[in-house]
Amino acid sequence: TSVLCGWIGMMVAVHANVRTAHECWRDLRSGFDVALCGGCVMGFSLVSIGILALLSLVLIVRLWFPSKAQQLVMFEDIAGYGLGASFVALFGRVGGGIYTKAADIGADLTGKNDYGLDEDSYLNPACIADNVGDNVGDIAGMGADLFGSFSEASCAALVLAADTPALSESRTAMMYPLLISACGIFVGGATLAIQSLLFQVREKPDVERALKGLLLISTVLMSPTIVLLSWACLPDTFHLRDSKGVHWWGCAVAALLGLWSGLVIGCVTEYYTSHSYAPVREIAETQRQSAATGIIYGLALGYSSCAVPVLAIGTTILGAYTCCGMLGVALGALGMLATMTMGLAIDAYGPISDNAGGIAQMAGLPAEVRERTDCLDAAGNTTAAVGKGFAIGSAALVSLALFGAFTVRARVTHALLLDPWVLTGLLLGAMLPYAFAALTMKAVGTAANDMVK
Repeated sequence: TSVLCGWIGMMVAVHANVRTAHECWRDLRSGFDVALCGGCVMGFSLVSIGILALLSLVLIVRLWFPSKAQQLVMFEDIAGYGLGASFVALFGRVGGGIYTKAADIGADLTGKNDYGLDEDSYLNPACIADNVGDNVGDIAGMGADLFGSFSEASCAALVLAADTPALSESRTAMMYPLLISACGIFVGGATLAIQSLLFQVREKPDVERALKGLLLISTVLMSPTIVLLSWACLPDTFHLRDSKGVHWWGCAVAALLGLWSGLVIGCVTEYYTSHSYAPVREIAETQRQSAATGIIYGLALGYSSCAVPVLAIGTTILGAYTCCGMLGVALGALGMLATMTMGLAIDAYGPISDNAGGIAQMAGLPAEVRERTDCLDAAGNTTAAVGKGFAIGSAALVSLALFGAFTVRARVTHALLLDPWVLTGLLLGAMLPYAFAALTMKAVGTAANDMVK
């Protein structure tokens, strides 16, 4: 499913690239509409196909587990669906990321530095690899990443719901996690209709405002949808396996915490990456002295940007767990991914507008066309960062939800922090991201050098 969605996204993006460049020949609004529609195909197709595939898997596997007594075992087996999605995400995100960054650096080193060519010059063959890399890394890779988080969160919520007697007896309550994501598709459609009315793109500042409006409108519309779903699908009160009593509104609060935390992460990411705000302008100002000061200042801002998202994720975990235990954490992850249609749409919008600028340059279109595509691209760079913020935030919640599902099923009630095995595992886990980051960065450098040669 993840491979199919990535293929659909890349195919649509390739066609949307050319059409965006052509429409920018007319005006800015036409180019923006085409780029956003191309991104929406990726967002809507991934969520809809993912839900259909998971629902079909449930119906098929149920043939081997017909009785309700076997329902928990069935959903434990279905949890492998999330593992498969993560396996593809590993290759799509890491492999695609290495490809696109190596192509980007190689194109800049050979074209700009060695031969003084313009960016996206048709005389530089590495620019073709750069354009392809944008589709591979930012569309297929990011789609696979978010799809992995979505499938794992759904599987964790289904396992935890099946382990709750009051929920496992109701078909509607069992499908509650999938209904959240399914309603996100309709909310995404309504968001596009409202955004086109409230945010008219006429000038350059309107582009970024319109993209930000997509996240805000979808979050606002999704909030009452989650409350209504929780009221309609869940029992008034029910008890978890640990005998903790839960009200239906507790599940709604858990999902809403994740939903609004996603918006907070998106807004903070935009603040630190958009040229409209102080952080990026401060980095640009430090470049007056030297590149070294710009690098140092940029790293400092990058580190400081982690504070608010971490607080948002921590608040979601505490609030969701207080409301309904580990099931709440899984619902918080699903709540953060409830607006994934719009999150993926604005993420895929970035490489489409970027490649449209490259096509305009290579085709020798008038200068005003390149100015319009650059305007779209500038906002697209910010939205790509917003998509990465969603991916990281949801991954943190999903990892805890999966661990929670394991502890609930294994009847693990506590872990001793002073246990030397636990401490050693924490240290190893903290080390692994740096080790993998070093390997991927070295791979990018090696591939970029080979491109130059």
